[in-house]
Amino acid sequence: MALHYKIDQIDKQILEILQENAKITNAQLSKDINLSPAPTLERVKKLENAGYIQSYHARLDAQKLGLGVTTFVNVKLNKHNKSSNESFIKQINAIDEIVECHYVTGSSDYVLKVVSKDIDSYQHLIMNEISEIAEVDNMQTMVILNTIKDSDSLPIPEVTPALAKNADNS
Repeated sequence: MALHYKIDQIDKQILEILQENAKITNAQLSKDINLSPAPTLERVKKLENAGYIQSYHARLDAQKLGLGVTTFVNVKLNKHNKSSNESFIKQINAIDEIVECHYVTGSSDYVLKVVSKDIDSYQHLIMNEISEIAEVDNMQTMVILNTIKDSDSLPIPEVTPALAKNADNS
């Protein structure tokens, strides 16, 4: 259960630093924000409990893991009702190569981010798994040629009364 917690400038600094280096020690973090270790740890715990920090992850190198092809797939469903959406979501959640799924507006219903070993394995995935989902009407693939920017860091708005109000309403 997320607690209501208003962030201040020090919390903003903590969030920015943790986005860049989640493995930072509490001692180093406290030095970086000019606060002693105990209150620093208390602030991090409050940010976690309030839901600002959802998790900590290792970022893996897809190329080194042999995942050389990344694509975005626009998917249009043949029906637009709750049961069709739920069935589609359940089935794509079972496919490990689909690493992201976004429900979108526009000419598609969903955008999938798919990672594969190579084009042949991507084609096999499309032909034997994704296109076999009954709710899928149409797909359009965009193969990523080169990634220019790939950031996991969110821009943190300046601490304002509006941000504090949003924290109260969550």
